[in-house]
Amino acid sequence: MEYISTRGNVEAKGFIDTVLMGLADDGGLMVPFRIPVISPEKLAEWRSLSFQELFLEIFSYYTNDEIPYEDLKEMVYTSYANFRAPEVTPLHQVNDSLYVLELFHGPTFAFKDVALQFMGELYSYISRKRGEVIHILGATSGDTGAAAIQGVRGKEGIKICILHPHGKVSKVQELQMTTVDDSNVLNLSVEGNFDDCQKVIKELFADLDFKGKYHLRAINSINFVRILAQTVYYFYAYLQIEDSDKKKINISVPSGNFGNIFSGYLAKKMGLPIHKLIIATNENNILERFVNTGEYKPGSFTSTYSPSMDIQVASNFERYLYYLVGEDAEKLSAHMSKLQTEGKITIAGEALQQVQADFAALGVKNQQCLDTIGKYNKEYDYLLDPHTACGIAAYEKFNGAGETAITFATAHPAKFDEAIALVDIRQEFPEQIAALFSLPQHQTVVKNDKDVIVRELQAFYE
Repeated sequence: MEYISTRGNVEAKGFIDTVLMGLADDGGLMVPFRIPVISPEKLAEWRSLSFQELFLEIFSYYTNDEIPYEDLKEMVYTSYANFRAPEVTPLHQVNDSLYVLELFHGPTFAFKDVALQFMGELYSYISRKRGEVIHILGATSGDTGAAAIQGVRGKEGIKICILHPHGKVSKVQELQMTTVDDSNVLNLSVEGNFDDCQKVIKELFADLDFKGKYHLRAINSINFVRILAQTVYYFYAYLQIEDSDKKKINISVPSGNFGNIFSGYLAKKMGLPIHKLIIATNENNILERFVNTGEYKPGSFTSTYSPSMDIQVASNFERYLYYLVGEDAEKLSAHMSKLQTEGKITIAGEALQQVQADFAALGVKNQQCLDTIGKYNKEYDYLLDPHTACGIAAYEKFNGAGETAITFATAHPAKFDEAIALVDIRQEFPEQIAALFSLPQHQTVVKNDKDVIVRELQAFYE
């Protein structure tokens, strides 16, 4: 399998080069030259596989044999050895029509662990094989940073810097990043919002001289491997439901940066028979507005109880748009140019009909989020984090009669106790999270200024 840029100006790359590239040199995102399609017969064979076995099967379609099977297998089993659930992502049945896929059993109690534990092993492997230092640079709205740091902390040949918006992540998210004292980790707390952090990251990856000098590598979902690793749990969840091939299975996904939901879109294009893909977001509802009206236009930023989705510019949207315009790089580039010059993209006619066939979407208000947490705690004795609550609210709106839904639980509720406390629920923290509050923090607060951030990076990398 070869990989190309959505903008069409980058020659085809192999799997490892794509991993290292992240954002393409022309500013586009890397995508497979073709998407493999899994037959119904093959899907049936996969029902008995463990998460790790399924991971290896799916990746075998994408790695081009660049990584020997035994090496890949060792990375996969090492990545998930420290998850608290043997299934890695266990499926919990809430009622007759609703299942919750718990994606929070990794070391940082969030769904990002599923991909980033593997990516940490993969980057370490590449560093050893190629004998080169890897400098990972990423931005986070909360969970990516902690998971990425946990995946590579202390690893030889790797340095990681994470930008997060100062005061705009939950306290637990902040502590999971900033209590890490390994010399290969730098936390920059930026006086701005997540979109400000992400903008700096994209500009630095587009600066080819800077990117080349410091061997920059991406850990955000602009890196296709993040997307592919997340695709695995869509297949796993579907295959865990008995007779799912005879049912209409909807999947509701809390999504701010479009990465998690795009993984579902990729799974569907690979042949996974998902009935509805439901985007659940919050009051930063650019994705809901796009699905309902065809207008993709960043609006004003709002702080919510689900801060990991407080995003207005969804970096993976470009990948979806590439497929929406028929993999036409020129059309895609024209749309992205309009976003830069006019501040919006508009889709209409048959293209909008296709968008609405691909997705349903709901922007959940703050109070509705809290009400959903309270309702499911009372009726089912099941505590939701605020992002998962948004997913549940979207399931309630869009799940039809006779349909079955899987909602992704993207984080443990202990990570967002500020919201849980507003519902008058007292929860007991897992000991790993409780211990964070007694540890010293290590972070540098910086202005939202690219030059200031660059100076911090140069001092760290050199």
